[in-house]
This record gives sequence, structure tokens and C-alpha cells, in this order.
Amino acid sequence: MQRHPVSSTNLASVGYDLPSQTLEVEFNSGGIYQYFDVPEHVHQELLAAGSVGSYFSRSIKNSFACSKV
Repeated sequence: MQRHPVSSTNLASVGYDLPSQTLEVEFNSGGIYQYFDVPEHVHQELLAAGSVGSYFSRSIKNSFACSKV
């Protein structure tokens, strides 16, 4: 999955696969996680957020099943 850099103190890049609704997040610490069944609007809101890290923590981190890549 292709990821795009984001401006965040915690997140390095974000990618999204629409057919599977999978959000892939690379953290500045080096870890990569995939979050499943994430609606497209959540991905768009993440990219548009004033603070990508805060939006991720508030709306994604504990709201969707995930797996380390």
C-alpha cells in the first residue's frame, strides 16, 4: 500500500485502500499498523485534521481493529 507523508510529531505517513477500507499508518518510531473497516470519510478527515496525531488518537486508535505489519 502506498503511504503519503503527514505532518505530525507521532505519525510519519498514512495510506488507504478503499476496496478493503484498510488504513495503514506508519509511526515516527518505525512501527506500521493496519486499521480495518475504516470508512473513507475517516481517512479524509484524518488528512484534513489540524492535528493529525490528535485526530488519530481520538477517532481511530481505539475505534478500529488493527494489526502490526
